[in-house]
Formats: sequence, structure tokens, C-alpha cells
Amino acid sequence: MSSYGLEILARAECDALLQTQRVGRVGVCSARPGVFPVLYALLDGDVVFRTAPGEKLIAAALHREVVFEIDSFDTAACSGWSVNVVGYAEEIEDAGELERAEALDLPPWAGELRDRYVRIRPVEVTGRLILPR
Repeated sequence: MSSYGLEILARAECDALLQTQRVGRVGVCSARPGVFPVLYALLDGDVVFRTAPGEKLIAAALHREVVFEIDSFDTAACSGWSVNVVGYAEEIEDAGELERAEALDLPPWAGELRDRYVRIRPVEVTGRLILPR
């Protein structure tokens, strides 16, 4: 579906785009809204990222509805796309699931102690494509 240079992406297109990136942003709303960049991977369709114990992100996001966003833009062509995943964040604590999460390629970028894994279970996945002029 397209309107004025903007196309709404189908779920399958959004899922494919989620496979193409490594860094996204988690948006949370608690005492104060915040957006946190994270290195992520997909596990059974869930967005998974690592974080540290006591991180503000865990305190703000766990067991709450959050939004995860990825995008790519070409400023010269005035085009790009974005995908939003709305869902609930939960820490992965089950031993089997934790082992699977640890097998994902998620090296820590900001400090070495990033031993907590959080998953976002999608409730809604949407995307938009801005068509070149």
C-alpha cells in the first residue's frame, strides 16, 4: 500500500528487514521515557539483546510494553525504511532458552559485564518504506 511516497510494509517484509540489521533501539516509558541502542539478534521471532545487571534498561523495560526500532536511510535519495516491533520485554531465565540466547552472536560493545539477556516478544510488527523521489 502506497501513499504520497510512503509505503506500508507487510509483516513478511518487516521480518526480512529485521534479519538485515545488528543494531536497533529499545524505547521505554517509565518514570521518564528513554531510547537505548542495543546490539540484537532474533530467536524464534523474538528480538534478543544483552545488558548488564542493574542497567536502567532492565529496570524500565522488564514486564512492560516496549518498542524496538530499526531503520536505514539514504539521505541523498530521500528514501529509507523503518520497522517497529511492539511487545513485552522479559529476561531470559530458563536454562535451555538462556543457552540458546548465549549461542547468538551478541558480543558486548559497552563493557564486558553484559550477562543478562532480554527478549521482546512481538505483539505488533509494522514497517514503512519512504520511496525515492
